[in-house]
Amino acid sequence: MSRTVRTRIAPSPTGDPHVGTAYAALFNYAFAHTHGGQFILRIEDTDRTRSNQASEAMIFEALHWLGLTWDEGPDVGGPCGPYRQSERSEIYREHVKRLINAGHAYPCFCSKERLDKVRARQQAEGSTTVGYDGHCRAMAPADAALRRGEPHVVRLAMPREGQIVVKDLLRGEIAFEAAGIDDQVLLKSDGFPTYHLANVVDDHLMEISHVIRAEEWLSSLPKHVQLYRAFGWEPPVFCHLPLLRNADRSKISKRKNPVSLNYYRRAGYLPEALLNYLALMGWAMPDEREEFSLEEFARLLELERITLGGPIFDLEKLSWLNGKYIRGLTVVQLLERLRAGLLGDDYLLQVLPLIQERIETLEDFLDYGRFFFVGDVAYDDQALKKLVPKGRTPQDTAKVLKTLLDEHLDPLLDWQPERLESILRSFCEAAGWSPNELFMSVRVAVTGRAASPPLFDTMAVLGKEVCRRRIRRAAGALKSIK
Repeated sequence: MSRTVRTRIAPSPTGDPHVGTAYAALFNYAFAHTHGGQFILRIEDTDRTRSNQASEAMIFEALHWLGLTWDEGPDVGGPCGPYRQSERSEIYREHVKRLINAGHAYPCFCSKERLDKVRARQQAEGSTTVGYDGHCRAMAPADAALRRGEPHVVRLAMPREGQIVVKDLLRGEIAFEAAGIDDQVLLKSDGFPTYHLANVVDDHLMEISHVIRAEEWLSSLPKHVQLYRAFGWEPPVFCHLPLLRNADRSKISKRKNPVSLNYYRRAGYLPEALLNYLALMGWAMPDEREEFSLEEFARLLELERITLGGPIFDLEKLSWLNGKYIRGLTVVQLLERLRAGLLGDDYLLQVLPLIQERIETLEDFLDYGRFFFVGDVAYDDQALKKLVPKGRTPQDTAKVLKTLLDEHLDPLLDWQPERLESILRSFCEAAGWSPNELFMSVRVAVTGRAASPPLFDTMAVLGKEVCRRRIRRAAGALKSIK
């Protein structure tokens, strides 16, 4: 291998750290270490409306919990920084100028209204290609210069005829019809780059030798390859990992499987077991062992051995493997793991103030506080009755809980009592429910009981992962009631 191996992951800090990020990070980390190279963490925070510093911090923390470290990144520095794309804006603008001057890109002044009309017309006509129609592509440079002060984006001038042939390490050569790919936006009207431009420029300047990323980016490959050609750069080796899938073969999603790394940490999965399981997604040890360490995986990984069958993320098998890891610990080691999590002082000191005024004996703690320490709570007939406010139906309650979760709680990063109360009270007004109705339904959903410590303090201590899993489960239980 002539080039120094340099791999990277580039997560967007727009939500909870995703298990897919860990999956890609694992293969990038292992491949770099296999070949004595470097593994880089880059933060793709050009989406200014959704990027969040709290999310970035959670990415760092989750990957460190897994035991994955990086040689260069925003927190450790390195020779190719800065490693946050929001801090590299001038670099991207300079590269866009190069493309425009060379005739490979052009400014586009089309309004959103015009683009919407074009798209609607294409759909009405049944066009096989729905996208930008190239309206500004033929504009003379002098005319474009006169309009420079107007809001505009910059687009890549893609070939209009023939095929764009790209190569993936696992799939070989893939041909894309040029006519089916529109002129992708490179620079947005706010001056920030799109994923496509920033990705290619950063990978080149950071000397990335192998781009190992999820299969969902395969459709972007012709745009990226065309950018490399426009700049006159040698592209890296591309390897698109098979997508993690649900049992029904759909892409893994939070509605069918927990996808947040925070969930697996809070639920008591061991990081080494989770990494072991992710390594089995599309890959197998030469001797077909299912249990192996991160060090063994890094030593033996060969990208060409990855299979493309679409690995099923099976929570039952992960739990089985995690159980094997737990049974492999000594009793003292198990105690240390428990003290680092559910039985740690930090967590207990959050729980105890909520329970202290409500128990008579120390033994009561085990019963009253049970819902703080279990994965799921049981909804007996009495609890199900309390879940549904008087005058409401189970189906209506399920719909309200699901809407609350999907549209208001899932995106929430500031999981604190005051913020939770504000969200729920605002939702009451929008949904036409009284606070007493909604709060009781949520209380029973997350605790399994009608009487509990203060709701929002309880939700904050339980954490986002536990609360949203229980609310989703409660909504599912209500849907099944005739």
